[in-house]
Amino acid sequence: MRLDSLAFRLTAAAALWLAVVLVVGGVALSSLFRQSVETTFDDNLDAILDSLIAAVEVTGGGELVLTRTLSDPRFQRVYSGWYWQVKLMGKRRMDDAGPHQTALRSRSLFDQALLTPSRTLDMNNVPLDTLLSGRTSGPEDQPLRVVERWVLVPGVDVPVSFAVAGNMTQLEALVDEFSGLLAGALIVIGAGILIALLIQVRYGLRPLEDVRKGLQKIRNGDEVKLKGEFPVEIEPLAEELNSLLEYANEVLERARTHVGNLAHALKTPLSVLANESRKDDTLLGQTVKHQTGLMRQQIEHHLARARTAANARVLGASAAVDPVLSGLARTLERIYQERGIVIETAFEDGLAFKGEAQDLEEMVGNLLDNACKWADRNVTIRALAVSGKIPQLLISVEDDGPGLPAEKRDLVLKRGTRLDEAVPGSGLGLNIVGETAELYGGELTLSESEQGGVKAELRLPKV
Repeated sequence: MRLDSLAFRLTAAAALWLAVVLVVGGVALSSLFRQSVETTFDDNLDAILDSLIAAVEVTGGGELVLTRTLSDPRFQRVYSGWYWQVKLMGKRRMDDAGPHQTALRSRSLFDQALLTPSRTLDMNNVPLDTLLSGRTSGPEDQPLRVVERWVLVPGVDVPVSFAVAGNMTQLEALVDEFSGLLAGALIVIGAGILIALLIQVRYGLRPLEDVRKGLQKIRNGDEVKLKGEFPVEIEPLAEELNSLLEYANEVLERARTHVGNLAHALKTPLSVLANESRKDDTLLGQTVKHQTGLMRQQIEHHLARARTAANARVLGASAAVDPVLSGLARTLERIYQERGIVIETAFEDGLAFKGEAQDLEEMVGNLLDNACKWADRNVTIRALAVSGKIPQLLISVEDDGPGLPAEKRDLVLKRGTRLDEAVPGSGLGLNIVGETAELYGGELTLSESEQGGVKAELRLPKV
């Protein structure tokens, strides 16, 4: 998945939002669970506190005594983490002078005293019998949850503070266990939702992949327009692309028609001039004959370029390489049979040129014809695919002729240049090949062949 793709953007945005929701939800659930556990813990302590208040009585001498022992054995074990305490409060404020006497305490407290929530409060503003709760530290720095209530006991002139505390270690362990299980569950849920999201994104964007495959088939020449059923969001795009393809084909057909009309309109008067000049042996007749021949070459050349330029810009044009090149090799072998020219071929299977077969035949035909003219006996033609950013087709033609000096290779690619007038030709072949290749985004290069002659390499777009 590329970072600049729609799939990545959709997935990343949804995954980020999912992570935020799961984290916030997990924190909220963990907090609610902690609150619920603490409330339950406080209710348990409050129930023990009620039992403690009920178990304390005043003797005839005004002393507080415990009439029965609380049933929980943890109150009997020293520093067990569970404690209770009964204290006489001289006044309603802890910082006021007055007697503060611990009347009773659990065996588990031994010689320690509980720090109760009322120590930080102004009890003059707190009604009696109000349940106070909070956290504190007990013996050996134990984390405690403590509840306290101030009560007026009959027979006692001052308020009595009843407090019960319980160790929060188990509570914290329970909360931590729940948080761990919750985190694991949320991770599993998040992973499941993310996988479902990826499937949804892939499925939702599949029509775009179908459009891409359809355009590839059009480019390869297998189809002339997009086919298939598309969602309502993609259907207008497919219709516009089909309309654009139809318009391009119409423009091509009009261009071909105009090219044909122009060729017909110009060739007829040129033929008349050429026929008339043959009857005139004067200097004027020879000049007209020569110039009409040049005009005919120029017209054919530029009309061919116009046709090639139109073909190069149309989607869907393609041509199999093997049949075109094999046919050219057989034809030129027969043409140069008297000289004993042998043309060897080596083609990769399945190669296809992204363009018109006629243009491929014209380009390779010129190269083969030029190689056969200069070869002593052997000509080799190869075709293979070249990997890279843009797939290309490499066609090389080599001969065992006298070769060409490096300083003259660029010269022969220029229009109308001929290095040896003894060999028939117009000097336009290599130039036409180079210009046609450029129209398709390719190039023609010349180098020295291993056979001693010239090696012409033609790079063209590949399907």
